[in-house]
Amino acid sequence: MREKTILLVEDNPKDEALTFRALQKQNIQNKVVVARDGVEALEYLLGRDGENGANENPLPELMLLDLKLPKIDGLEVLRRVRAAERTRFLPVVILTSSAEDEDLFEGYRLGTNSYVRKPVDFVEFNAAVHQLGLYWLFLNRPPPNSGV
Repeated sequence: MREKTILLVEDNPKDEALTFRALQKQNIQNKVVVARDGVEALEYLLGRDGENGANENPLPELMLLDLKLPKIDGLEVLRRVRAAERTRFLPVVILTSSAEDEDLFEGYRLGTNSYVRKPVDFVEFNAAVHQLGLYWLFLNRPPPNSGV
């Protein structure tokens, strides 16, 4: 059985460290791969040449996706992830500080599985990470033969 991986797409080092700390505090032992911009995330998931490119990376069990990213923003990453056969069913949780209703609506229109606003308080953030990990890594059942 292969190790379950989380792809964290986050450009802010403080939010990255906070996420790692919350995962550790909740005893979530999954390997975490970090992409610090939208281009890195898409290359990890789809290869350098996009959907038709060779990709040696295993598909993660879950992608935690920030919206405000350099190079390619999170909504465009989500659009491309949903358009590609390999990643169409990948569970994607938007984890963002954005409070804009437009981002929320667009995220769901593009096919996010969940939209979570990053709490400023670590205790709240820790609780949110606990719930995300419990549901998406242990309770959720992806469709058969989805690659997830």
